[in-house]
Amino acid sequence: MDHLERIEAHSIFILREAYKKFGKLGMLWSIGKDSTVLLWLAKKAFFGHCPFPFIHVDTTYKIPEMIAYRDRVAKEMGLDLIVHINEQAIKDGMGPEQGRLVCCKALKTEGLQQVVNKYEFEGLILGIRRDEEGSRSKERVFSERNKDYEWDYTNQPPELWDQFKTDFPKGNHIRVHPLLHWNEVDIWAYIQRENIPLIDLYFAKNGKRYRSLGCAPCTGLIDSNAVTIDEIIEELKHTKTAERAGRAQDQEDAYAMQKLRKDGYM
Repeated sequence: MDHLERIEAHSIFILREAYKKFGKLGMLWSIGKDSTVLLWLAKKAFFGHCPFPFIHVDTTYKIPEMIAYRDRVAKEMGLDLIVHINEQAIKDGMGPEQGRLVCCKALKTEGLQQVVNKYEFEGLILGIRRDEEGSRSKERVFSERNKDYEWDYTNQPPELWDQFKTDFPKGNHIRVHPLLHWNEVDIWAYIQRENIPLIDLYFAKNGKRYRSLGCAPCTGLIDSNAVTIDEIIEELKHTKTAERAGRAQDQEDAYAMQKLRKDGYM
């Protein structure tokens, strides 16, 4: 096995373990590169048929091309797609002008909690990576949230080799992270090898591209001339800029993501 084959096999093992251990599962699909790789892996893990729905928590502030891509791919792949909006928060005028962290909590965290409650999910599968952002490095492959959706990042069980803790109190829900051991270059190399259809916002136009995708008001472009995956990988090998440097909510507070994730953020 080469490197990509090894990490792919490990992720598929995690997906199958989650399916074996937990009752009702859902997978979050943010439409970005990581969750699209995760979608691809799920199709492989279950021989082309995913036994759980895909979930998009729509803030209504996404880049329009992302929504068009979501709807097209969901139709082409025949996905069981749940799209959820925190309608009350939108009705009450919630938006980034209220404060980035306030907005994320209302439209993403609370929106996700509404989905879990409505569909009674026991576990959620997410495409996060340890190298992407500091608080994510504290996560485990099987990561517990209590009945109030809170994450105790100070009390995480060890995960040695393939020995995962999967026995949790009833009423808690579990976040499953099959890509935790991947890095950004791995993601791009795998997209290239598998020829995974990806939204074109990641590729440079007029000297700019997106490196990380989110809501339009909170997601900035980076300077780049990379128009192919090879060029993106080469660019990443030499960059000194963090992957989420263009995400405005991360700049609002030094511990923004940790605070959000502690309260149940995706």
